[in-house]
Amino acid sequence: MLAAQGGQGFMKIIHTADWQVGKPFAGIEDGYKRALVQKARIDAIDRIAEVAREEGARLVLVAGDLFDSPSADKATVAEASSAIGRIGAPVVVIPGNHDHGGPGSLWEQDFFRRESARLAPNLKVLPDCVPLELAEVVLFPCPLLRRLEAGDRTDWLRDPAVFQDFSPSKARIVLAHGSVHGFAGGGDDEEVDGTEPNRVDLSRLPMDEIDYVALGDWHGAKQVGPKAWYSGTPESDRFQKGEEQKPGHILLVEPRRGEMPRVDMIPTGRLRWSEVSFDFADDAGVAHLADRLAELLGQRANEDLLRLSLTGSLGIEASSRLEALVDSLRARLLRLKIDDRTVIAPTDREMEALTLGTHNPLIATVARRLVELARSTGDEAEIAAVALRELHAACRQEGGA
Repeated sequence: MLAAQGGQGFMKIIHTADWQVGKPFAGIEDGYKRALVQKARIDAIDRIAEVAREEGARLVLVAGDLFDSPSADKATVAEASSAIGRIGAPVVVIPGNHDHGGPGSLWEQDFFRRESARLAPNLKVLPDCVPLELAEVVLFPCPLLRRLEAGDRTDWLRDPAVFQDFSPSKARIVLAHGSVHGFAGGGDDEEVDGTEPNRVDLSRLPMDEIDYVALGDWHGAKQVGPKAWYSGTPESDRFQKGEEQKPGHILLVEPRRGEMPRVDMIPTGRLRWSEVSFDFADDAGVAHLADRLAELLGQRANEDLLRLSLTGSLGIEASSRLEALVDSLRARLLRLKIDDRTVIAPTDREMEALTLGTHNPLIATVARRLVELARSTGDEAEIAAVALRELHAACRQEGGA
């Protein structure tokens, strides 16, 4: 939270961005769980409405990417419009890189215009670089007209004359979507494009004329200048790439003409995206991992997404216990993204049971070969590990282990 030059009675606005309603979340294979994660983005809009009512916010600014696609389907448009209508306060949005404007864009389609007018009469889209003067503030929108803009859409604000015809008492707010100098929004596991388009050069803006810059594109709340903030997405949508990221927030802003704005970071996210790495030093590590995950997840189900990285070695029985733990996680989690690099290292007792404790020489020969393969790398090692577990279980059932 940043609180600069406090005071009472100033207009409160909500700065948010990157809702990306309709995001497919293709990495989630289960259709039901995928739908729950998609619905969480609509639920976040309702939480924005709650904050607006509780805090008395008189304006909501969406700094781009309300939708995940410039061709959002009709059901997505209707659901988002209904949620926006429930906010009550005026909602002003600019097109971002995911839902960019321009000829034939979503914002110009008859269905969107009809549905938003009926369900969200409080919604206003700013598709052009034209100031909008409201009762208490003046907005200077910098919308994107295509997914990748070669130039800086804030260029038009570099002329101080742009600000001259407005009331000297009204705060001036810039709305822009893109990456500031030396700072990129970045992607996630569904966005592999590492380019850095849509630059916003804050250093070239006449900041004496501007009281707040509301940015979108970066998915974590972050201050990038004395008067410039990314709000981040109101509902987390990816595994974090650093501790500095703070997804799942909106910003409550009190802009003041000629003063530093007051900015409060308010949590709105409900889904938990976590990352756990664990190295197995011995077979007891499976129980230790289970304890660690129990502490992380509690009794929750269908509220968490987990990236799990495993290394080390396990005996056959311990590997089977790990597999059972993973099965449980897949059932409870909205998504389990697992990188399992553990290797099968049968204990002396397990090796003896498979190679010496059986009266069947064929089983002993197969077991030795599977052990060799399991200790190698690649797909064969993974298949051999599974086969070893099955062979060990079968031998135990028959009394041979």
